[in-house]
Amino acid sequence: MTLISKTIKIDIEHENWLESHPEINFSEWVREKITESIQKERSGEKQRDIKAIIVAAGHDKRIEPLNEDIPKCLLDVKGKTILERQIENIRSCGIKDIVIIKGYKQELIDFPDIKYYINPDFENTGIVSSLFFAREEMNSDFIFLYSDIIFDKRLLEKLLKNNADVCLVADLDWKERYDERVTRLTGEVELVKVTEDHIDKIGKNINPKTAHGEFIGLAIFSKKGADILKKCYKNALKQYKNKKFHEASSIAKAYFTDMIQEMIDTDFQINHLDVYGDWIEIDTFEDYRKAWSEVTS
Repeated sequence: MTLISKTIKIDIEHENWLESHPEINFSEWVREKITESIQKERSGEKQRDIKAIIVAAGHDKRIEPLNEDIPKCLLDVKGKTILERQIENIRSCGIKDIVIIKGYKQELIDFPDIKYYINPDFENTGIVSSLFFAREEMNSDFIFLYSDIIFDKRLLEKLLKNNADVCLVADLDWKERYDERVTRLTGEVELVKVTEDHIDKIGKNINPKTAHGEFIGLAIFSKKGADILKKCYKNALKQYKNKKFHEASSIAKAYFTDMIQEMIDTDFQINHLDVYGDWIEIDTFEDYRKAWSEVTS
């Protein structure tokens, strides 16, 4: 930090105001104002045309009874819901267009200035089916998010700087976290296997010994990546009709990772952004308790 030794000149009116507000730390206050000015200048720069799509349709019975009467994404963690925390991070990164796909107890998810889609058949379909209720929103770059993760804003900032057509965030510290979460089996973790610096395998059936990391439920798509995603889904609907689809029993019940694997199998390159922690997924009561102990604000 640079120490500026020049005296700041203020008049008597300024002095009187500061004396009447003893709670204000003048140095910190000045730094905050300078930071605000820097952010305003930066906001004038050309920003990436991007939106965020959050899938919040399903009902996870693993965490009942906590989510019997509300969607899991509305669970409170120290005064804010999971979804509120996501929306705050997204907006603080300059993303104004936010899309949420709802299903279970959908009437309770009601935030201002957000576009909503509803999957009425959420009980019988998976994440991919829910995602494609918002197909028309995939006409530009977009961020994809699971609705049950709490993450440090810095993860999203790093992801937004990535220029790959498709990039998934992978946690390299996953084994240590799961050693602490004894109620969650390793076989339920969405792992990624990497070859030549891109993902060549993703899913829950990967050998942990060969896994590179855990997919955290956060990804970015360029417009080209989004177009490939839509094309692969359209083809998969025809090719896998009434058939098993990767790790899912059907295309209708496909996980997001199944669709990514389909893209990989069509020789489309999927990149990865490696991180070490700074996120929490809430699937069990143990996860929820851990979130309360680790989230600081």
